[in-house]
Amino acid sequence: MWTISITKKRSKLVVIGVGLLILIIILYKTSVYCKFLSSSEVHKPTVTSSVLKQDLLASFMQQQKILQQQSLELQKTHEQLARLEDDLRAMQARTPRKYPKVQYQNYKNRKRILITGGAGFVGSHLVDVLMMAGHEIIVVDNFFTGRKRNVAHWLGHENFELIHHDIVNPLFIEVDEIYHLASPASPPHYMFNPVKTIKTNTMGTINVLGLAKRVMAKVLIASTSEVYGDPKVHPQPETYWGHVNPIGPRACYDEGKRVSETLSYAYAKQEKVQVRVARIFNTYGPRMHMNDGRVVSNFILQALRNETITVYGNGKQTRAFQYVSDLVDGLIALMNSNYTQPINLGNPVEHTIEEFAIIIKDLVGGQSEVKQTEAMEDDPQRRKPDITRALKYLNWEPKVPLKTGLIRTIDYFRKELEHSDRNAANSKKFFESRDMQRSQRSRFNFDPGND
Repeated sequence: MWTISITKKRSKLVVIGVGLLILIIILYKTSVYCKFLSSSEVHKPTVTSSVLKQDLLASFMQQQKILQQQSLELQKTHEQLARLEDDLRAMQARTPRKYPKVQYQNYKNRKRILITGGAGFVGSHLVDVLMMAGHEIIVVDNFFTGRKRNVAHWLGHENFELIHHDIVNPLFIEVDEIYHLASPASPPHYMFNPVKTIKTNTMGTINVLGLAKRVMAKVLIASTSEVYGDPKVHPQPETYWGHVNPIGPRACYDEGKRVSETLSYAYAKQEKVQVRVARIFNTYGPRMHMNDGRVVSNFILQALRNETITVYGNGKQTRAFQYVSDLVDGLIALMNSNYTQPINLGNPVEHTIEEFAIIIKDLVGGQSEVKQTEAMEDDPQRRKPDITRALKYLNWEPKVPLKTGLIRTIDYFRKELEHSDRNAANSKKFFESRDMQRSQRSRFNFDPGND
């Protein structure tokens, strides 16, 4: 009995011990599983972030490779374009240019003609007419006021030659005729360097007359109505000696041209040089310098820009304006004539400056107003040519009406302004582009090294 009770107690203890052991095992496994879960939750983001970083790095490296490839391709494209442009220029140089059809002259009638200042306003129009007539033309110009684009359409022609040369220095060539037009003609240009203006009209004229003497060429000297100064005789005949201020702001041009005439007739008397002298009055037309400061260009530009049209003085000063083609016809007629005394070439139809401003304003249109400003020093009050000699000895007089000539001139100035504005916009766009700025930085920011 006692034994049985002991056995029951032991079985109970064994059961309790086994239960406790199972409970301990369950608790242990639970704790281990919880630790595993917690450790999994902690390490999972770390693994994900490291993988994400690796993916981003790989993507970045791939993008860099693509950008490098595109940059190389762009550079190759630029090089190919540059080569294509060079090839195109070479092809253009080899391709014969198309020129206006010129008249054929045999060797007896074809002349070699030198035109000093031939890239200027009047000179370039004279070049066109003489080239079309079939003569060989040599243009000499220092491009102070002349522009190469005025004669660019003749470059490369077998009958045309352009020499960049200042006629103040001697010139040694063989010619049959010389048109000496070299000199700045507008007040802002000839006042810019008065000494050089005097040199051009004295030393330059001496060089031209010396050349004419050596090669026995006929020479035409382009003088000016400015030799009459502020005239007291109206209209001005060639016999009038003028009324000129020898020390005024315009004297460098006025007196320079007077000396030029004196030199011409001195060479004619002493050296038997054949000379012709044309006294040119106010002339206008296409290829006028945009900023020459003269009446026509000033008024047209101001009207086209809708600016105030400025009239110096009271506007009652008079001028007579001739179209450039009429002047060219007169110069050629004078050269081909046997008349040796000075001849006025101008339009005898007189207009006040105020009238002229209103005419241009009406032709251009717009909202410009005419305003009077302070008068310029030594500004001639009246200017009108007496062309009796031209009519008698050259059978010449102006033919182009003022309105017709002004319409052509306004159209030229309008196109020039559009061309200028377009080029300015394209230039600004190009030089302000990012590619150009990077190119400039890489070009000029360099390491000179230790040489």
